Amino acid sequence: MTDLGKIDREFFEHRIAPNLGASRDDVVIGPTHGVDFGVLDIGGQALVTATDPLSILPALGFERAARFALDLVLADVAVSGVAPSHLSICFTLPETMTDDEFATVWETIHGECRDLGVSVVTGHTARYSDPSHPWVGAATAMGVGEHDEVVRPDGARVGDRLLLTTGPAVEAVGLLSTLFGDQLDLPRTVIADAQDRLDEVYAVRDALTAAASGPVTAMHDVTEGGLAGALNEMAAGADARFAIDREAVPVRPGVAEVCERLELDPWAMTSCGSLVIAVDPDGVDAVRTALEDRGTVVADIGRVESGSGVAVDGERLEHPRTDPSWAAYAELARE
Repeated sequence: MTDLGKIDREFFEHRIAPNLGASRDDVVIGPTHGVDFGVLDIGGQALVTATDPLSILPALGFERAARFALDLVLADVAVSGVAPSHLSICFTLPETMTDDEFATVWETIHGECRDLGVSVVTGHTARYSDPSHPWVGAATAMGVGEHDEVVRPDGARVGDRLLLTTGPAVEAVGLLSTLFGDQLDLPRTVIADAQDRLDEVYAVRDALTAAASGPVTAMHDVTEGGLAGALNEMAAGADARFAIDREAVPVRPGVAEVCERLELDPWAMTSCGSLVIAVDPDGVDAVRTALEDRGTVVADIGRVESGSGVAVDGERLEHPRTDPSWAAYAELARE
């Protein structure tokens, strides 16, 4: 198992996958390493569900922190192309969190859920002596749709084009520059650009827009393991080769400078808010136009070919075993 962050594929396959409780015929997609959601068959309809921890960072401001935490949970259902519709949420709050602070978090979650058509159906809220920010609970998102509407994570096909929204390392750079900007020894303009990246870490509406706009065959959010991890996981699931043009990958303002300053590979760093989208060639223009109309940066970065793995400008790109964002956060927090 990796020291920090998500477990690796080897640990999952040896310790988790063989031990999944009862075998049931209604499980269409069960736990799979690198897959964002599961699918149940309920009376002929698809129930898409995903569970994630809740991370509330007070330094972001409780309203922005709550919106960020919620989008991370809902995005894992949205990448299926099925709109999230229900939410189960559990808060294990630290003793230091005040009633007013929690009220801000909860009212923000309520407002965003209302706008997205998501109903909170159950949950748990309590204070305990041991929890501390940022990890203050977990939530399960659900969405109901038709089985043929589900965008499977392993659905990329030879000939598809690969689109990328936003770009690599946006989340990590936005968080690190906001939390530790004074320690980075970079020009104020660069730090300001990097901090602005946090305004781009919301993927739910982009995922639903893409799925509704064209023949999307697969979609994956760029979380732990970064762009390199997401590409490798999608390629492995599709049993295909992803050929990527490095120059086509968008790099948002402040990202390169912060990563260079911290000696980090931006392609290995978490970037919640960025999506890799496999699209039938006939639908590329429609999907790009729909995303750009939302103000989302999107680029055609490559294609799906016969073979295996990921090649960037012809050279093999390996899956990072660990996400360097965790170590960078820990080191900066100690300074």
